[in-house]
Amino acid sequence: MIQGAPRVKTLIAPLRKAMYDFAEKSVRGTMHDLLADDCAVHMCHPFGDLVGPTALYDAAFRPLFEAAPDLERRDLIVIDGTTDEGAFWAGACGYYTGTFAAPFLGIPPTGHQFGLRFHEFFREENGQIVEMQLIWDLPSLMMQASAWPMVPSLGREWQVPGPSTQDGLMVNSDPETALRNKQTVIDMLINMSRHPREGGPEIMQLEKFWHPRMSWYGPSGIGTARGIQGFRHWHQIPFLNALPDRRGGTSDVGESHFFAEGDYVAVTGWPNMAMTVTGDGWLGIAPAGQAITMRSLDFWRVEDGMIRENWVLVDLLDVYAQLGVDVLARMGEFNKVRSLAPVALAGGL
Repeated sequence: MIQGAPRVKTLIAPLRKAMYDFAEKSVRGTMHDLLADDCAVHMCHPFGDLVGPTALYDAAFRPLFEAAPDLERRDLIVIDGTTDEGAFWAGACGYYTGTFAAPFLGIPPTGHQFGLRFHEFFREENGQIVEMQLIWDLPSLMMQASAWPMVPSLGREWQVPGPSTQDGLMVNSDPETALRNKQTVIDMLINMSRHPREGGPEIMQLEKFWHPRMSWYGPSGIGTARGIQGFRHWHQIPFLNALPDRRGGTSDVGESHFFAEGDYVAVTGWPNMAMTVTGDGWLGIAPAGQAITMRSLDFWRVEDGMIRENWVLVDLLDVYAQLGVDVLARMGEFNKVRSLAPVALAGGL
């Protein structure tokens, strides 16, 4: 770890503050102050790759604000650190919330409060943000609107909580602790990647790395799993049955850059996994031998040397798109008889 790294989370604090009481003028202005004009923005499907603050606001935040005029950002975890390659990153995990009063990406409005989970990563150079990676949990918003058109989740769908220790915004920045916890996560991923090519489930040594009361907070469409057996049954077994050759995390596939602060570890990469769909059982996808990549932005919380909580967002709409399935178009077919008109509430919002 490079000593003297800039505090990237201090740099992004004005943007987080502006988005708490969301208003177009303040958010646009703060984005232009913070992001380089040529900032490379990598965003989940269907937004795609964008360049600079104007494109980011107009493509993603303006439509979201139009759908929820009382839009509010709530952060649960904000950390920063330096990768082994010497890059300075910050990662934020939380929710956008407000009244879902007008359609967003064709998702019908409900007139009720919603929670749109996000993982957003920021890379700093020379006092500006030069790269961002953002995954918004769009399937969760579809589910809240009773508009999810794909298969049911195996895991638990709910409002994923923040850290049980409630310290995600007040992280202990002891560098030795951060290095130790980052290595724990990397060692876990190395061991996990050994199955099934090198042996059975025991070769992963899950009990060595994962706390017996672990919580794995997966994206909507997969859901949350509790404990090692819950993780195995509701996510890992179906995932490995369908994608036994998955590579990533610590392999030479895609990008995986780790940084840590205190008890929290994050990984960034776009994409950071590759695999071939050769078996059945994951997301109802047919095992037709399709080669795909996967974007995943993750946070882990390590407690006394073991992983107690893991927040995972995967760009599932991009996975489906690579397989030739347009989830948003399918949603439109399911909901073609529902009104997409803005919701009018007496007295306003």
